[in-house]
Amino acid sequence: MSQAPRKPFVSALPAARARAIPWMTVMTGSLVTVAPFGATLGLLPPCGLLMMLAWRLLAPLALRRWSPPLLGLFDDLSSGQPLGSAMILWTLAFFLIDLFDQRTMFRAFFQDWLIAAAAIAFCLAGGRIVASPLSAHVDEVLVIQIVVSILLFPLAARIVAWIDRKRAIE
Repeated sequence: MSQAPRKPFVSALPAARARAIPWMTVMTGSLVTVAPFGATLGLLPPCGLLMMLAWRLLAPLALRRWSPPLLGLFDDLSSGQPLGSAMILWTLAFFLIDLFDQRTMFRAFFQDWLIAAAAIAFCLAGGRIVASPLSAHVDEVLVIQIVVSILLFPLAARIVAWIDRKRAIE
C-alpha cells in the first residue's frame, strides 16, 4: 500500500505540541547537568545552551525571541548558577545571532558553528565571571569546557535537525 502524499508545509502534529518540542529539548538539555556524573573537573558542556543555539541556528522560528529568558531561568534553577545569569547571557547570545542574521543572507553549517562557538564562549565566560570570584583559578578548566562544548555543537545540531525533521513529518 502506498501512503497518501503529504502536503509540504502542513504539520501533522498539533500546533501546541509542535511548538512545545523545542522548549522540551532545551529543558531536557538543561537537566543533563543534574545527572550524577563522577568527575573531578566541571567539563560537562551546557547542553541546554547547545540545544537552544542549535534550534536558533537551524530552525530560527522554532523558538520565539522572548524564550531565552524563560529557558535561562529554568537552566539557572536546575544547574545552581546565580539566578539571572543564564537568563541575561542566553538572551544576549540570541541577540548576537540576530545580529549575524541581519548581516548575512545565506550561511553554511561552518558559519553556524563559528557563530555558536562565539555564543558558547561568551556565555561560559560570562557565567564564570558571575558565578566565581576573579581570584579563583578556574580559567584552564573553563577553556577546556569551552573547547569541549564547541566540539559537541555539531552533535547537538544533528539531534535538533533529526527532531525537527520528525516534528515536520509526524
